[in-house]
Amino acid sequence: MAQVDVPLARLSWGQTRRRDYWWVQPLFVFLGLSAFIVYSTWAAFQGDHIRFGPYLSPFYSPELFGSANAWFGAMPHWMPVWVTAAILILWAPGGFRVTCYYYRGAYYKAFWADPPSCAVGEPRKKYLGERSFPLIIQNIHRYFLYLALLFLVLLAHDVWDAFWFNGHFGMGVGTLVLLTNLVLLTSYTFGCHSLRHLVGGFRDRLSGSPVRKKAYDCVSCMNRRHMLFAWCSLFMVGFSDVYVRLCSMGIWTDWRIF
Repeated sequence: MAQVDVPLARLSWGQTRRRDYWWVQPLFVFLGLSAFIVYSTWAAFQGDHIRFGPYLSPFYSPELFGSANAWFGAMPHWMPVWVTAAILILWAPGGFRVTCYYYRGAYYKAFWADPPSCAVGEPRKKYLGERSFPLIIQNIHRYFLYLALLFLVLLAHDVWDAFWFNGHFGMGVGTLVLLTNLVLLTSYTFGCHSLRHLVGGFRDRLSGSPVRKKAYDCVSCMNRRHMLFAWCSLFMVGFSDVYVRLCSMGIWTDWRIF
């Protein structure tokens, strides 16, 4: 078995004896998250091309203002121009991801170098953990979970609407795009560490509760692929907005399957 000689003394910034390409993963995480943050921020401030036929961009779901199908009709005149429906919505799913246990470990390394990687020196000498401000706020992740579960119901309703074209049942490529987005978001959410604790992780013995044990085993199975679902769902929710946007702009054609 290969061994790595790790000194006990504190390493200086960037110092390491590792010979592998340890920096590749934090670099790709930095690039991937940065690209999504830039695009989603731009898309949230646009407020245009959010719907095409029965398709609604997940960035704007639920549709609070702006159309006949909106919950509250037209945007109030007193609302600032830069405030779109997405601005009022995205804090909830965004908060769920920002406080996610996997994403914490990922962006702590990629953005804050805390640490850059295992056995690599970091640019700080004191470790505070998540017991002090502002990182103690990460503990609200379990509450964002409840909001994420609610948003899955809203997105499922959007997928159902995407099967109906002018009152007739059908399916287009956009239907499959939104359905895939729902499946991946559900897989990511149902693999959440907080959900696993909620369904049975706090119990010392699960054998006496067969239903709860089955739910715990199911969430644990999905939790083993939590990183995969985190990235796939992140890409898909962005691509869903791109698809609806470009179809609405007439750049892409939504092919009807039946």
